[in-house]
Amino acid sequence: MLPMLKVLIPKEMGAETRVAGSPDTVRALAKRQLLCVVEKGAGTASGFSDEQYSAAGAELASPQDSAVWAEANLLLTVGPLQLEQPKLSAGALVVGQLAPHGNENLLQLLQGQKLSAISLELLPRISRAQSMDVLSSQANIAGYKAVLLAAAALDRYMPMLMTAAGTVQPAKVLVIGAGVAGLQAVATARRLGAVVKVSDVRPAAREQVESLGARFIEPPVQGVPGEQGGYAKEATAAFLEAQRQGLAEQLTDIDMVICTAQVPGRPAPLLLTKEITELLRPGAVVVDLAVAQGGNCELSQVGENINHKGVLVIGADRLPATVPHHASSLYARNVAALLEVVISKTGELNLDPEDPLLDPCLVSLAGALRRTDLVPNWKQEEGVKP
Repeated sequence: MLPMLKVLIPKEMGAETRVAGSPDTVRALAKRQLLCVVEKGAGTASGFSDEQYSAAGAELASPQDSAVWAEANLLLTVGPLQLEQPKLSAGALVVGQLAPHGNENLLQLLQGQKLSAISLELLPRISRAQSMDVLSSQANIAGYKAVLLAAAALDRYMPMLMTAAGTVQPAKVLVIGAGVAGLQAVATARRLGAVVKVSDVRPAAREQVESLGARFIEPPVQGVPGEQGGYAKEATAAFLEAQRQGLAEQLTDIDMVICTAQVPGRPAPLLLTKEITELLRPGAVVVDLAVAQGGNCELSQVGENINHKGVLVIGADRLPATVPHHASSLYARNVAALLEVVISKTGELNLDPEDPLLDPCLVSLAGALRRTDLVPNWKQEEGVKP
């Protein structure tokens, strides 16, 4: 009989409030004869107690216990690996949002410790991967929370109100990008009673936008970048300039802008220059969800609120972590769905690099690096082949 795979769910480092496994998913993994070890306090910020994990069948361990890490076959994490974390045993699998683009430290860790790694950001957008799509589940939360954050900072109501003192007109919202986060921002702003416009480079997004009761702003006619793998392609400089001019024409009466436009592995498109942002009225609010990738707004800074000539620009880079209970629950379900693929019915790791689901997201296999293309100018160590 094969020994049970040992799954480690750590307490995340830094300010991260989410956890990669919930008591429900731990219970499901235990039923598959997997031994789950949860570091004490791992789920506290998400509303999951150590007692709940223990009742679900998990063993509890002290955080950063090097002996526990060395025995783990599978590490489930929200954030990327850190240099200061204990070492895993050779051949162990790491599953998480590993921030692989340009991450030389990640490749060095995987290669040096001979680890396998699945970076959830690289999952392909195919039907098989829908239940595993952490980008979508977390972007949903970000789009929702972005509107609430902006509404709390706005100097006026969101809905139209008829009062004895007169009628209050509804707030006007511009959402840039009609991906998962953008569409959830549209839905949330509409539920709050706002009038919403949406800018997206993909003409095909019109139907989804209008189904939510928003108005779609047509992209520039020339050079529409379209999409690839379910994501918008990077636009040309000429197209971006035309898009900026189109947005500038919309901003004079806008109260709130939610920026969500991103291109995987590339800097976010700069759409609101300082001069264009100054077209907003004093009291308006910009929430930039793309700030960690450089931002759609030139004024945004990661984790900072910038007041520029009366316009508040919020660099919102960690919004899913501000809704940790549901963010963790959804993330954990995404991860559990992936484990259904990579763990066989007999309880063995089954990492098939030829599987179309795993090929793009399997960054490394037992230390052999497969996605060195994510780090420009990466040089392979001698004797190691991707």
